[in-house]
Amino acid sequence: MNKRKYWSDLVYQLTPYTPGEQPKDRLLLKLNTNENPYGPSPLVIDAINNVTGDNLRLYPDPESDLLKQALADYYNIPKSFVFVGNGSDEVLAFIFQSLLKKNLPILFPDITYSFYPTYCSLYGIQYDTISLDKNFNINLDDYLYENGGVIFPNPNAPTAIPKSLFDIEQFLKRNQNSVAVIDEAYVDFGAESAVKLIKKYDNLVITQSFSKSRSLAGLRLGCALAHEELIQALVRVKNSFNSYSVDRLGQEAGIAAIKDSSYFLKTRNAIIEAREFLVQELSKMNFKILPSAANFIFTKHNKVDAEELFNKLRDVGILVRHFNKPKRITRYLRITIGTTEEMKQLVLILKKILE
Repeated sequence: MNKRKYWSDLVYQLTPYTPGEQPKDRLLLKLNTNENPYGPSPLVIDAINNVTGDNLRLYPDPESDLLKQALADYYNIPKSFVFVGNGSDEVLAFIFQSLLKKNLPILFPDITYSFYPTYCSLYGIQYDTISLDKNFNINLDDYLYENGGVIFPNPNAPTAIPKSLFDIEQFLKRNQNSVAVIDEAYVDFGAESAVKLIKKYDNLVITQSFSKSRSLAGLRLGCALAHEELIQALVRVKNSFNSYSVDRLGQEAGIAAIKDSSYFLKTRNAIIEAREFLVQELSKMNFKILPSAANFIFTKHNKVDAEELFNKLRDVGILVRHFNKPKRITRYLRITIGTTEEMKQLVLILKKILE
C-alpha cells in the first residue's frame, strides 16, 4: 500500500533543508555544525535551574516581555522593535510568511544559507538568486532592481565573508521600496552589526541567533530587530501559529546570556583567536582560506580534493562539512572553529593526511 497517497501536493514539491550530521557515536572532533566549543554562561545555568520547578506547569509569558526588554536595553532600541522566537530559523520562517510573500520575486545570493529556497518552496514565494562574484563576495549593486524583498546573511554562510556596514547602508539608501533582511547569525565573530541602522531605515530587519556566540544551540532561541510596524507583522503570524512561542527556560536563559557580557566577550575572543591560528596553519599547508568573520572557515586545498579530505577526516573521527552543490563550492570544506587546542589537534591530523 502506498501510504504517500495521503501526502498533499506541496510535500512532493519540497526539497527539505539538510542539517549537519549529528552523530550518535563519540567522535574525536565535531566541526561540522558551527556549535560553540564553550558552554553557556554560568549565569544561564543558574537561571535555568531556578525556573525548573513547579511553575513549569504554567504557560510562559506569550510576549516574552522581559527577554525583549533585555535585548532592547542591550541594543539601545525600543522594546517594540524586538521579536523573539524558537531559534532564528523560526523567526526567519515568520519573516518569509509576513514580509516576503509579495507579487515580485525576492532576492538572495546563489551561494548562501540553504533554508532560504526551502522556505520559498514551503510558502509559495517567488525568488531569484544573485551570483556571488569570482571571489565569493556579495555585490549589493546587483540587487538594485524591482523586487519583493532582499535577504542575505552577514557574514555570508557558508563562505564566512562579511559585508561592511558602509556597503549595507549604501544599499539601504537605494532599496527603499522593499524589505531588506540581514541574517546576522554569525555577526559576533568579526562582522559589524547593522542594528545601529534600524532607527534610520524602516524597511530593515535584522535577525540574530543565541545558538552561536551565546552557546545556546540546544535551547533554540533567536530574535528579529526592526521598526514596530514590521515587528507587528511577525507577531500576527506568530500568534496565528503558536502564541506561546518561547518557553520559560528559553526566556530566562536568554536574559541571563544577554546580561553576562564579560563571559560572551571572553569566549567570543577565544574563538576568534583560535580561528586566526587555524588560518595561519592551514596557509602553511597549501590551503586557500576565504576571509572569515564567522566561527567557521571556508577553505580548499590547492591539490587534494575536498571530498577526499572530508572522508579521510571522517575516518579518523573528525567531522567537517562538505557541500556537493552548487558546483562552484564542491572543492571547499567548511570547518567550525573549536578551542585552540582542538584546532592544534586538527592541524596535526591534517598534516598526517597530507603526508
